[in-house]
Amino acid sequence: MLIGVCLPQAFNFQYSIVYFMTKYFQYNDAQLVHLLQKDDRVAFSEIYARYASVLYNYAYNILENKDECLDAVQDIFVWIWTNRQKVQVTYLKSYLLAAVKYKLIGIVRSSKRRAEILNRREEVAAVFIDDSIEVKELKAVINDFVKALPQRARMIYEMSREKYLSNKEIAVQLGISEKTVENQMTLTLKKLKLHLGKMSFWSVFLKILFFLGGKGFSYAL
Repeated sequence: MLIGVCLPQAFNFQYSIVYFMTKYFQYNDAQLVHLLQKDDRVAFSEIYARYASVLYNYAYNILENKDECLDAVQDIFVWIWTNRQKVQVTYLKSYLLAAVKYKLIGIVRSSKRRAEILNRREEVAAVFIDDSIEVKELKAVINDFVKALPQRARMIYEMSREKYLSNKEIAVQLGISEKTVENQMTLTLKKLKLHLGKMSFWSVFLKILFFLGGKGFSYAL
C-alpha cells in the first residue's frame, strides 16, 4: 500500500516520470541518503516508495486507525524532506521505524482511545520492540540520564513517559501544580538534549522526536 503525503509543490508528476526512467530503485539506502542530502527529489521519492507502506503497517498495528496512521507517516516524511541536509544515518529503515514509534507514543498518550490501545499491552509491546543498534544505544543513554535525575524530576519523567499520564494527572498524584509539572518536564528535556550532545545521529534523531512528539516526547513503553 503506497500512501500519499503532502509535499512541496515541486513534487509533481514530472518526478514520477523521472523516477521510472532512472535506476534509483537499485540504489542502497546509504546512496539514497547521500543523494537526499543534495536535494535530490527522486531519491526522496524512492525512500518514500520503499518505506511508506512499511511505516504505515507498523503504525496500524498499534493504532488500528487509518487516518491517524496516515497523518503520522506524513509528518515523518515531511520532516525528512524539510531537514534532508541534516539526515546522517547508517541504518535508514531503523531510523524511520524509530521515528514512527516515537510519534505513535505521543499519539497514544493524548488519544481518547489510550485505554483501549493499552489494554492490548502485550500486542502493543511486541510491535514496539526494536533491536536496532541506534535504538538500543539511545535507550541505554537515556536510561542512564534518567537514573541520575533528582528524585522528583525522575518521578515526573517516568510518570509522563512510562505511565502515559498527562501533566494534570501527574500534578494531582504528586500534589503539585500542573505548571510545575510542565516546567519540570521542559527543564528535564532540555538537559537530556544537552546530555546527548551534538553527535550527528543523536542530534538529528532528537530533533525528530521533539518535532514529531512535541511535549509527548518519550523513549520507550
